[in-house]
Amino acid sequence: MSLDLWQRGCERLAIELPEQQFTTWIRPLPPADITDEGEAGAVASLRVPNRFKLDWIRSQYGARIESVLSELAGKPVRLELSLAPRDTAPVTSGFITRPGTGRASAGQPVSAGQILAEVADRPAQVAANGHIPVNGHPAEPGFSPPAPRATVAHLPPAANRHRLNSALTFDNLVAGRANQMARTAALHVAGAPGAMYNPLFIYGGVGLGKTHLVHAVGNALLADNPNARVLYLHAEQFISDVVKNYQRKTFDELKAKYHNLDLLLIDDVQFFAGKERTQEEFFNAFEALLAKRAHIIMTSDTYPKGLVDIDERLTSRFDAGLTVAIEPPELEMRVAILLAKARAENTPMPEDVAFFVAKNVRANVRELEGALRKVLAYAKFSHKEISISLAREALKDLLSIQNRQVGVENIQKTVADFYKIKVADMYSKKRPASIARPRQIAMYLAKEMTQKSLPEIGELFGGRDHTTVLHAVRKIGGERHKNTELNQQLHVLEQTLKG
Repeated sequence: MSLDLWQRGCERLAIELPEQQFTTWIRPLPPADITDEGEAGAVASLRVPNRFKLDWIRSQYGARIESVLSELAGKPVRLELSLAPRDTAPVTSGFITRPGTGRASAGQPVSAGQILAEVADRPAQVAANGHIPVNGHPAEPGFSPPAPRATVAHLPPAANRHRLNSALTFDNLVAGRANQMARTAALHVAGAPGAMYNPLFIYGGVGLGKTHLVHAVGNALLADNPNARVLYLHAEQFISDVVKNYQRKTFDELKAKYHNLDLLLIDDVQFFAGKERTQEEFFNAFEALLAKRAHIIMTSDTYPKGLVDIDERLTSRFDAGLTVAIEPPELEMRVAILLAKARAENTPMPEDVAFFVAKNVRANVRELEGALRKVLAYAKFSHKEISISLAREALKDLLSIQNRQVGVENIQKTVADFYKIKVADMYSKKRPASIARPRQIAMYLAKEMTQKSLPEIGELFGGRDHTTVLHAVRKIGGERHKNTELNQQLHVLEQTLKG
């Protein structure tokens, strides 16, 4: 009876949830054990393979599962989640597939992709069932794995060589619209590495949290599987390794280090530009890792097609998985970051002070953290309460530089240089798209980065009406959230203007 209720609940969830979410998080779960408690309702006890999935299912799908089961049962059903013992045999997923998709139901033959979805993160259980895991992920029955790797004596233990910063986790990553898509994709990878979004390419300007995000994925995977081979490094370290091994003619060592990982996290791949041998070795490592269902996460300051002096073979592969942007944090997110960081320092910050700092520090998270440290240090050394006046005093040098550097004239010159037009075109009545578009972008930046009013900005753009400026601000602001290329250009301009 309980299995029937659970399967009917799965049918409903399969219809209500987006297919990707259902396949990743719900389908792999074993059937819940439903206990009838009479008039008090019922309890659905569900065991999940790891802590990460337990927390994610509880926060993202727990209420939905309870609601569906309660409706079908005609009385309240409470969901209880617990961790499945690692040494038990795997339980066949109790979730049936979406109606009409032609996919297998529980108990019928399934494809390799379905097996991967159903038992990802349970290599020990899969091995116990006779299916041979490949790189921590199961292979379909009948698959012949590569020959066992010989032990490499010079490799240090996995736990000592991952180079992860254990302080950078999902728990202390402030979420907001600016990083929502990248964070969601990273959570999916942490929960089921090798299953989807491979490779994951995260791009954005400096100090926006790309590095924090990749460390969070590595730390989440190691928390679930301490023996996983995870490696984080900056692109320059890979370049250095290539040079060293090229000089020594020891490329077997390079392959042993990079081709046998479960998860490779690499920062700032734009540094590979112009380095042909490095690109060749990274291409080889890239192909080797993907072939064995290992996961690769990369970061860059621009999207794959925007990378220069990098072989097209690489950029096309960078773009083959999922490419997501991290944008500069919006005001509310900047405030949330300041409040969270201040709490972490055991020095709560008043909200009005957080808003004051956030309004004046817009460039990136790193600059925001620097401003916070200045305010906290100033309060500590002066033995004063944190207030707006104290923050203004602590940040006077930063505010002075900003006020001096970011003016409408500076914005006009910077934008004109960027789009290769004349500064005089900013004031002219010319209206071709090659001029009108940069002019609108300059108006938008003038409104965002200065204290000038719309009429004042219009006057500085050749005596234009304030409605023209308002139209430009709304147009560029609206497009920014939809057009990744425009957003990247705007971020480059903002970074340049911030100096």
